[in-house]
Amino acid sequence: MNLNEAYKLISEKLTNWLHELIKMLPNILVAVIVLVIGLFLAKQIKKLVAKFINKISDKKVLNGLLITIVYFFCIGVVIFVVLSILQLDKAVTSLLAGVGITGLALAFAFQDIAANFISGVFILFRKPIHVGDIVKLKTYMGKIDSINLRDTVVRTFQGQLVIIPNKEVYQNPIENYSQLGKRRLDMAVGVSYGDDLEKVQRVTLDAVKNIDGLSKEDETTFFYKEFGDSSINFLLRLWLNSPEQSVYRTAGHQAIMCIKKAFEENDIMIPFPIRTMDFGIKGGVSLSDSPIQSGK
Repeated sequence: MNLNEAYKLISEKLTNWLHELIKMLPNILVAVIVLVIGLFLAKQIKKLVAKFINKISDKKVLNGLLITIVYFFCIGVVIFVVLSILQLDKAVTSLLAGVGITGLALAFAFQDIAANFISGVFILFRKPIHVGDIVKLKTYMGKIDSINLRDTVVRTFQGQLVIIPNKEVYQNPIENYSQLGKRRLDMAVGVSYGDDLEKVQRVTLDAVKNIDGLSKEDETTFFYKEFGDSSINFLLRLWLNSPEQSVYRTAGHQAIMCIKKAFEENDIMIPFPIRTMDFGIKGGVSLSDSPIQSGK
């Protein structure tokens, strides 16, 4: 091929392209108009959706995600229409197919991230926990510091921040101490076998009835639980009017002090875990006062 033939071929190609461009000018003009109008409408739809979602939901992170999804969906529709006007439908189909395959590959590669993200959306929708709630998630107990789309941050009562993936939060049991607005304090106590059990119950309930933070709506309950090695054990359940850890600890502190003081004043013994030899002596009677020691 000589230079003249090459020049002629290139000239014909450029001429054909120019003719096609001239033929496409109306389509290009319409596409530009559609693009401008479409972008304007997409922004207006974004504002309307944002106004509507912010009225029905106070979750800023989730609201922003939904608004962004709606906006990019509108942009995608506009681009698809523009490319169709430019007669690039086949290119659009190939592009969408490529995006689908790429998206599938990325989904397999980042399935943990996707699982955490989806779990975060479900958590924000169902609201099993809120910022400020006192919860126990797996082995971590504390107050919810923040809830994000990928993870939940818990501030433990020791002051550490624990970042838990939302997948672990959503797929495991959640103990939420704040939903009821109150919290139960369980205390296990043991008394001597020689004590009057009815008296123990009466003295114990009377001792804790005025501690700070005690709920006035829920009854304090007392149950004898078991015969222990050196004591008869009972369970005392007190309902507190706040789930806060400070109230819980203060109530437990006061309950222990009040019970011990009341037991001392009423000669009720909290026995040590000891081993004794049985000489047929009634519980609570010392060896020096027994018939064996006195020679009777």
